[in-house]
Amino acid sequence: MLRRLHVPSHPDLLVGADAVDDAAVWRRPDGRALIATVDFFTPIVDDARTWGRIAAANAASDVYAMGGSPLFALNIVAWPKDRLDLDLLGDVLDGANEVAAAGGWLVVGGHTVDGPEPLFGQAVIGEADPARLLTNAGAAPGQVLVLTKALGTGVVATAHKRAEPAAIAAGGDLAAAYGAAVRSMTVLNAEASLAALAAGATAATDVTGFGLLGHLHRMAAASGLEATVDVTAVPLLPGVADLVAAGNVPGGTGRNLELVEGLLAWVDGVDPAVWAPVLADPQTSGGLLVSVPPSSAEALVEGLRAAGHAAAVVGTLGAGTPGRIAVGAG
Repeated sequence: MLRRLHVPSHPDLLVGADAVDDAAVWRRPDGRALIATVDFFTPIVDDARTWGRIAAANAASDVYAMGGSPLFALNIVAWPKDRLDLDLLGDVLDGANEVAAAGGWLVVGGHTVDGPEPLFGQAVIGEADPARLLTNAGAAPGQVLVLTKALGTGVVATAHKRAEPAAIAAGGDLAAAYGAAVRSMTVLNAEASLAALAAGATAATDVTGFGLLGHLHRMAAASGLEATVDVTAVPLLPGVADLVAAGNVPGGTGRNLELVEGLLAWVDGVDPAVWAPVLADPQTSGGLLVSVPPSSAEALVEGLRAAGHAAAVVGTLGAGTPGRIAVGAG
């Protein structure tokens, strides 16, 4: 989001964009909370159906980050119909429908325009229990931070754009990293959200365009806390460190680092040149970053790992300068 809009106050607006990343929560007459969010982007993979699956999973992520469940969605499409076959758009929509069906929400329509480049995403409406709503502002001192997916999708996507098509084919230089990134981006955060609620999470955000550092900064600032990150515990997609060393860093990484400029401290000999491009890497359909009591963190991580998620305890929250992040090793 390039610029934050003024959100007017209203008695039924439970949470605005400052406390839940680019979404809003509305009180329904029956007492439930209605969640509204939207996201869309240009293709980051070659296969149209896979792009649709990733975009749908990404669009629903804010709902899951708030401890909610998606109900229905509207497709948002820009398509250069004179340059790209409409059958490809059909594949995109089919992929999105597959993910929506798996997540239990309906795609009930949408809007399409002719555009200079393809764009696809969804506006998703979900619901949650207001008493169990997770926001950026709910973290407490002494809690630990659990990340539910490995980082590096932006790095892999950048390497993919610069490589020949054969690089992602079986046996290619990017095959392992690309395959792992696609698998990660198409996994819904539904299971992680339910597990976080069961573990007593009080705050959460999905890690997407602002990277781990950007989203953690916003959570810590909204909660009035300072955060620490242990780089030795942060899960990475295979090959990401080597891809970063080879210069495959998205343009958005620098902007993410500017967001936390002056509130970032590198300690314990951690080299910013190595770790900044990873921790600030813009993610697509990334995992959840949840703040939970220390007593439940280990069981949460073990349960998610047993279910196939690359979960890990990556840091802590405590008293200090709101929004400040100390990055160390161990």
